[in-house]
Amino acid sequence: MPAYEMGRWDLGDLFHGFDDPALARARDRVEERVGAFERYRPRLDDSPTAALFQETLQAYTEIQADILRLTGFTFLKFAEDTQDQQAQARVAETQQLAAELDNRTLFFRLWWKALPTESAELLSQAAGDARYWLEALRLETPHTLTEPEERIINLKDVTGARALVTLYDTLTNRYTFHLRVDGSEMDLTRGELDPLIRGPNAELRAAAYQELLQVFGRDEILLGQMYQTLARDWQSENVGLRKYDNSIAVRNLANDIPDEVVETLLETCRANGDVFRNYFRLKARGLGVDRLRRYDVYAPLSKSQRPYAFGDAVRLVLESFQAFHPRMAELAERVLRERHFDGEIRKGKRSGAFSASITPGLTPWVLQSYEGMVRNVATMAHELGHAVHSLLASGHGVLTHHPALPLAETASTFGEMLLVDRLLDGERDAEVRRDLLMWRMDDSYATIQRQAYFALFEREAHEKTRSGATVNDLSEAYWANLQEQFGDSLDLSDEFRLEWVSIPHIFHTPFYVYAYAFGQLLVLALYHQFQQEGEAFKPRYLRILEAGGADSPARILASAGMDIRDPGFWQGGFDVLKADLKELEAMGS
Repeated sequence: MPAYEMGRWDLGDLFHGFDDPALARARDRVEERVGAFERYRPRLDDSPTAALFQETLQAYTEIQADILRLTGFTFLKFAEDTQDQQAQARVAETQQLAAELDNRTLFFRLWWKALPTESAELLSQAAGDARYWLEALRLETPHTLTEPEERIINLKDVTGARALVTLYDTLTNRYTFHLRVDGSEMDLTRGELDPLIRGPNAELRAAAYQELLQVFGRDEILLGQMYQTLARDWQSENVGLRKYDNSIAVRNLANDIPDEVVETLLETCRANGDVFRNYFRLKARGLGVDRLRRYDVYAPLSKSQRPYAFGDAVRLVLESFQAFHPRMAELAERVLRERHFDGEIRKGKRSGAFSASITPGLTPWVLQSYEGMVRNVATMAHELGHAVHSLLASGHGVLTHHPALPLAETASTFGEMLLVDRLLDGERDAEVRRDLLMWRMDDSYATIQRQAYFALFEREAHEKTRSGATVNDLSEAYWANLQEQFGDSLDLSDEFRLEWVSIPHIFHTPFYVYAYAFGQLLVLALYHQFQQEGEAFKPRYLRILEAGGADSPARILASAGMDIRDPGFWQGGFDVLKADLKELEAMGS
């Protein structure tokens, strides 16, 4: 295996910089294509043939691919350095261009939604890979406005909601956190602060959390007002104009998940709260304290943490993927080989981690700030899992390449579980094995219960904002949310009432977060099948990933024998966690 270095990614497969002549040519080309596409409008109104419909759909697909390359490039440049003024300006400029071009092609989607059912069914038979995309588009028909109204909303979003999200990122990614570490005063990025929050030093954990919340707390009212404005905008457009029943129903329809399934998921998480509360009590005993503090939720039991060099992390991840299926390791390594991975730690870089799939023909770009802890290795497995999912689905077109959000976390979370099993297989030290199992429980808490309660908070916050609640009212609602979530399983300090303003997902993509809980519980069920069936399971799992977004989540999972409408499906994931907890209790943690 080649030795890979923790460098900055190379965006040359898109463009070589903002001054690259190819960037200007790409912009000109998409404008020309949109101009040509507009000439299809009168022809569609005259009962088009299947051949004309195919031609129109192909032209639309090519335009979408061009737009994704332009917006993807500016997004990745901004993620490299959120303080780069040129990148900030280009993001806004490209979003404006995308909205204008979308308005000029909007007639095609509106025409399709308004077609009589019989005509739509006949034409969809000629749509090939785009058939499900067209089916999903017609689900939006009851919530679709007139063309002038849709055009106004597209333009409004660029200088409204999207601009506010960019402002939130720009502001919060410039924050530095001052802390005394090992006798030295340090100014840290959020990426550098996170390992201390999860580190073995109890005093440093508390100080890191307190500094994080204090820095965000200085702007609590400003950030809270940004959130309220985004929530009002979401409500005004989707509940007020589009007539969705409520705020979360918008995301449910976009995910093609019935409202009642999401409600069952969230209520199952609530009903199983004792799984994690009991785990926190167990962890307190392992740490030798009467009760955990909120600062200690992710605390490792061992006083020292084994560091992992970047090259070792790459090797472990690729080996874990290889043991499951060589194709997974091959595709994950492609990201590193093509220098589409950015692992550097630097000021201004976007916090967190992501895998960005631009178009099916391009290897995804992966970003994280690699600190050398086991959690960073798991994050690498997670994000490379996303990339593998994208590459396995690359046989689909740009309209059906991306999986729906509830399935988007399948390969990433499964990749993490493969990694932990790889670490456990090579580990004979009982203490280290216990720590790995506890880390997996910690991760399950962060991915399932924490995200489910974020979604419950979002739902309440949107309703309270509509009713005129203040930012302080939302902080009180979040505080009550935390109290329900943790019960008496730990000590919850007062500063956590404002933690919500530090959660980027609820600003970026309303109600995205429940997809994490969906994905984790799904993967627990899939992994249980893998443990029972072995090799026979693998082709079925790969078919789920290869499907991308070419069918509904319910039908894709039904092909794997899973019924998401069955409450027992969700309970099955918690039953796996109960078994893990029982094993830890037997180890005397």
